[in-house]
Amino acid sequence: MQDKQSLSEVHQSVATNKRKGWRRILAFIGPAYLVSVGYMDPGNWATDIAGGSKFGYQLIWVLLMSNLIALLLQSLSARLGIVRGLDLAQASRNAYPKWVNFPLFILAQTAIIACDLAEIIGMAIGLNLLFGLPLIWGISITIFDTVLLLFLLNKGMRKMEAFIVSMVFIVGLSFLVEMFIVEPSLKEIAKGFEPSMLSGEALYIAIGIIGATVMPHNLYLHSSLVQTRKFERDNKGIKEAIKFNFIDTAVALNLAFFVNAAILILAAAAFFTNGFHEVAEIQDAHLLLSNIFGPVAPALFAIALIAAGQSSTVTGTLAGQIIMEGHLNLRIQPWMRRLITRLLAIVPAFFTILYFGEDALGGLLILSQVVLSLQLGFAIIPLIHLTSDKKEMKDFTIKTWVKVLAWMSAVVIVSLNIKLVIEEITGWIAAADGWYIYVIIIPSAILIGLLLVFIFLYPLLSKKQRIGNVPHGDALAIEPIEKINYKQIGITVDFSKNDRNTIRHALIQGGKSAHYHIIHVVETAAARYHGTTTMDHETQSDTENLERYKINLSDLGYDATIHIGFGTAAKAIAEISIKTEIELLVMGAHGHKGLKDLIFGTTVDSVRHKVAIPVLIVR
Repeated sequence: MQDKQSLSEVHQSVATNKRKGWRRILAFIGPAYLVSVGYMDPGNWATDIAGGSKFGYQLIWVLLMSNLIALLLQSLSARLGIVRGLDLAQASRNAYPKWVNFPLFILAQTAIIACDLAEIIGMAIGLNLLFGLPLIWGISITIFDTVLLLFLLNKGMRKMEAFIVSMVFIVGLSFLVEMFIVEPSLKEIAKGFEPSMLSGEALYIAIGIIGATVMPHNLYLHSSLVQTRKFERDNKGIKEAIKFNFIDTAVALNLAFFVNAAILILAAAAFFTNGFHEVAEIQDAHLLLSNIFGPVAPALFAIALIAAGQSSTVTGTLAGQIIMEGHLNLRIQPWMRRLITRLLAIVPAFFTILYFGEDALGGLLILSQVVLSLQLGFAIIPLIHLTSDKKEMKDFTIKTWVKVLAWMSAVVIVSLNIKLVIEEITGWIAAADGWYIYVIIIPSAILIGLLLVFIFLYPLLSKKQRIGNVPHGDALAIEPIEKINYKQIGITVDFSKNDRNTIRHALIQGGKSAHYHIIHVVETAAARYHGTTTMDHETQSDTENLERYKINLSDLGYDATIHIGFGTAAKAIAEISIKTEIELLVMGAHGHKGLKDLIFGTTVDSVRHKVAIPVLIVR
């Protein structure tokens, strides 16, 4: 059984089978560009600037290695989505025991918050550099980009991809111009591709670069986005889709490598060679560029930063939706999902500015990228296991040499992370030796490490696949059905022109053999306060109106009782329905929506969740 498709609103929304030649290749291009923006977000900028200013061209090889690992893993992610029609989160839910998925979701969500934190800070810094807007205001403004995401989603997949590609183009063009301005040393750049030993601060920044480049949420995102392409599901069609998506991935990630290398080279040429070795802050980079190269370079720098932050925000939101739906089988409104993630990311940014000052944001940026790197193993290991599974992948199982390269990449990333965690905890013990290190940090690190070992071993020891459930369950077999005769039917009335239609539908359901309960709720201030003892003018008038309905129905041959409730409509209707043992409730819908729903409330929806009987809604 196949799970409900991730990002179902855009699933298979881009047709490819009607196009031929180069147009057919272009039809597959797009998903990797959405993914690639995560490889050049403000978090990358922070790690690249820190690496370039502190160590010159020395860490270019780390960027290249990260990019090659990213290309390998993103191609595996695309293969999983194309072949199985599942994203990484859905496939993981099926492959691992149920209890594992909650910690996997928490870790993946933490990574998205860390990524979103980088985008918030980057956007705020970009607005500050370009318009002089205070950082605290810039961070607050980023809440409203939720509206942009919803607008793009409604416009369809191609429009969203066009927006992202245009943002990527702005970033790439800005740095191409910057490279001509700073005139880096080609000889030193070539030397930077030679691997060197890493320790201390170089290791910390190198792991930040890996975390900023090989981003865990991008693996979830790519496996879902490739499913927006509609193609023939035979072997030939799948093979072609894998090939074209690999081309898409290679081009997009090489562009991302160019941007990251350009930032690091820019930092090395502008700062390291001029003796500025402690430029960890994006603001410092902007200021120094202004001092050394005049006004054009810093303006381009700020524009590219805003473009990178905005485009990465869109992809981070989509990844969050995929992870929640995949791991938890939980689907909530995209705007709410976006707002929750953004608020969770804004809190540490606000806290950092208020307690440590604006200067601490650069350190927070690099920390966010290290957090991303620490989460990588929990996405990479399931991905390699899933794409190596001959039973599920059939003819498209990854080849042995690809498997070896993938596991080598995983070992490099996980071992570097373990080394970093040990170094950091040892440093904290030496510096502070606080009780929280032994009570919270070390036990948490051990538990997370054990979870990683379990995720690695479980697929090797157990070949059993859990059958995933879609959010709404399976279709049931419909057997011969007997007519349901409702004996107790409730009718809600509000003395508007809609009542006639509501009552008519109720009478059709039960005929003259049913008993009807006519319900109205008085919602005046007095009714809310005094309840059943209320005898204000509205209550008396409404009671008389109910009596008229009862007499009218009696004249037509129907048996009816009237009930008047007080206070909150939904609560009162539900209480009357339960007390009188109503079997079917017929309600008239008010017809308003949007802002009016926020103002007047949604009685029908509230009642529906409070009663355990069928509710017929009449418009």
